[in-house]
Amino acid sequence: MTRTQSAVEQMVSQQVRTWDVLDARTLEVMQRVPREPFVPEAWLSLAYADCALPLPCGKHMLTPMLVGRILQALAVRQGEQVLEIGTGSGYLSACLASLGGRVQSLELHGEIAALARANLRSAAVTTVEVTAADGAALVSETAYDAIVLTASLPIYEPRFERALKYGGRLFVVVGSGPVMEARLVRRLGASEFSTQALFETSLEALENVPVPPAFRF
Repeated sequence: MTRTQSAVEQMVSQQVRTWDVLDARTLEVMQRVPREPFVPEAWLSLAYADCALPLPCGKHMLTPMLVGRILQALAVRQGEQVLEIGTGSGYLSACLASLGGRVQSLELHGEIAALARANLRSAAVTTVEVTAADGAALVSETAYDAIVLTASLPIYEPRFERALKYGGRLFVVVGSGPVMEARLVRRLGASEFSTQALFETSLEALENVPVPPAFRF
């Protein structure tokens, strides 16, 4: 077993599985998709560590544990249309594509969008389209089988669930911290949705979305 293979096995067994990620397809994808092409060179030694590694514009990669929980919750199937809001390094995008999704990813910051495109090319991922755009301004209706927001919503916004096809799933983290709630929202019909609380976590807020008014004495 090579050093990289050992690091991958350790990431999956000691980080991802221990956070209740037991879905076989999710674990297989996280073992198969390498993280190195998506990690800034200065941080390659921590590619498989339980760290939110820095990206340009003050952003960070999601930890492997959180990626595993997202993939397990969404359970993307072959040929499904997937929307990712907040591309980051492109690693989650690559995992969603490896599960069979046709991924459209929106990234607010042009520098990060360009970086993600380069990373995906380096990893030979061809079923992800990265667009420099503000995902907070989404206006789509019944367009996607799965949607994931990689930053939190301080106040829940229905516009994202309305972009789901019937039967579609939305992964979103809601709240303003320090503890937030990860949720899986399913579209059951034209105006019918179900919401499942998944776990507690904390993510930086999606830019350009409403926030609660500041508390004043």
